[in-house]
Amino acid sequence: MSSSKPNTDAKKIGMISLGCPKALVDSERILTQLRADGYELVGDYHGADMVVVNTCGFIDNAKRESLDAIGEALRENGKVIVTGCLGANAEEIREAHPNVLDISGPHAYEQVVGAVHQYAPNPVVHDPFVDLVPPQGIKLTPRHYAYLKISEGCNHRCSFCIIPSMRGDLVSRPIGDVMEEATRLKAAGVRELLVISQDTSAYGVDRKYQTDFWNGRPLKTKMQDLCEALGELGIWVRLHYVYPYPHVDKIIPLMAQGKILPYLDIPFQHASMRILKDMKRPAATENTLARINQWRRDCPELTIRSTFIVGFPGETDTDFDELLAFLEQAQLDRVGCFEYSPVAGADANELPGHVPDDLKHERYQRFMQTQQSISAARLAAKVGTRQTIIIDGIDEERDCLVGRSSADAPEIDGVVFVEADGDYQAGQLIETTITGADDYDLFARALDE
Repeated sequence: MSSSKPNTDAKKIGMISLGCPKALVDSERILTQLRADGYELVGDYHGADMVVVNTCGFIDNAKRESLDAIGEALRENGKVIVTGCLGANAEEIREAHPNVLDISGPHAYEQVVGAVHQYAPNPVVHDPFVDLVPPQGIKLTPRHYAYLKISEGCNHRCSFCIIPSMRGDLVSRPIGDVMEEATRLKAAGVRELLVISQDTSAYGVDRKYQTDFWNGRPLKTKMQDLCEALGELGIWVRLHYVYPYPHVDKIIPLMAQGKILPYLDIPFQHASMRILKDMKRPAATENTLARINQWRRDCPELTIRSTFIVGFPGETDTDFDELLAFLEQAQLDRVGCFEYSPVAGADANELPGHVPDDLKHERYQRFMQTQQSISAARLAAKVGTRQTIIIDGIDEERDCLVGRSSADAPEIDGVVFVEADGDYQAGQLIETTITGADDYDLFARALDE
């Protein structure tokens, strides 16, 4: 749960935020508005007058986690408002938890805030000169990094995904608004921006790349212009959820020049053309391999992370072997894998040839073993190199600093354990020599200043 500086007479609101970074940004926006309205934000059930639960509904496990969280909030507090992706299916929530006060879908900020005002009216009149909200808003991440959401929704209709039915079609934010937020975040001490959306590569398509303004200069609402502008801020910029469209090629030089981090998060999902077709994915394996090779020629420091699904309906041994071969050829740096899980409302549920659970799990194990070897080899190759590390904190157990290189996004990738003398602060960038590696993490020594 999140909290803020106390205001003794104000109504107190707690929040549970589940799911992906995009949902986290939604939670931050809701909390910022509530704080601006004079509410106090608290971090425990019993101190709260009401609890807001921001849910995830992407797969069945996430739905169960969300429903469990709602149930816990009801037991511990009693006054609960639900929002987020699972909120798009209000009947399912009402069936499990009929006492929920209000239910709304994702990015329904006004409805959430309105429900809080309705069910927990605040007796305190907000005074903007006393109840200050920081210019960057309320953040749920550490001070030194922040998620920058550039759009909502998605125009793709992948057969395993119901996000468009929950979050709608692509709606890009004007580039001027995005850059103003990025500038405020930098001024507040953020040293790393993580650019997120459902499809970062498609940024601006819905606006026909409309021209907007930032600092008095025209910029097109499109991916390249955004990356170029963010690259001028002088802080780390990391791209997530990028589809491998041809225009991504134009971003690689910015990475090679050090304008943005040499890091691409690309959800490939599979390698078999037949499975990709059934998934309705906009991808072609052969072109993808050629593009990866070209990107690495243009930017040798490039890190590529991806996610894959094994056991998709109709996946044969041949399809799976093709996926393993792709892993060996592509030599991706960071990889996550999921066993296919049916999601209510997804088209993939109607496909023939559902893979037995034990076979799905066996394939998952083989996939992860293959990728583990690749990851270990790629990290071992970094031993002896010099790497810039952003410090996240201290590992008391190991008695060292813990941070990340340009190849490591927070929460999802590995970390770097750094031996260092002296005092260091979270968010500080330090130069290190890599002294060791295991399957997923690196070990380093800070260089003397």
